[in-house]
Amino acid sequence: MINSLKNTLLFVTLIILQVWVFNNISLWGFMTPYLFLYIVLKVRVDIGHTTLLFIGFFTGLILDIFQNTLGMQAAATTALAFVRPYTLNLFFKTSDFQPKERPSLNRFKFGGFLKYVVVAVFVHHTVLFFLEAFTFHHFFQTLEKAFFNTLFTSSGIFVIEMLTQKKEK
Repeated sequence: MINSLKNTLLFVTLIILQVWVFNNISLWGFMTPYLFLYIVLKVRVDIGHTTLLFIGFFTGLILDIFQNTLGMQAAATTALAFVRPYTLNLFFKTSDFQPKERPSLNRFKFGGFLKYVVVAVFVHHTVLFFLEAFTFHHFFQTLEKAFFNTLFTSSGIFVIEMLTQKKEK
């Protein structure tokens, strides 16, 4: 019950901060942190794939409603939710995970968590920015935008993770 309440509070807080604060940040005119992705990245590893896709879609849809982005966030966040299990399998043995365990900096250590976050966020940003551009005409500029936004967002996710993680004894 407490864990569920804590997750709901984190969800609401990140969505509100994304809409009211983070969307108004624009470094060099093109870098915006999408820290709401932390919600999808921190879902338990033993959750069903369909449920994960629903969480990704629902999270993106809520942002689309507030940002008026016509489903782009829903599509990109669903893509993130789709590749998340494969990203975890790419870098870690999922058989080593305990039931109800969440990806964390404590569990994966810095390098492992960095790879997981950067790859997953890059997938989201690539889908989002190509949908935004709706053309491959400026392919490398769009890819560059996705790359730098990935670095910015991943840095913010690391800050959130360090602030919210429990210290191991």
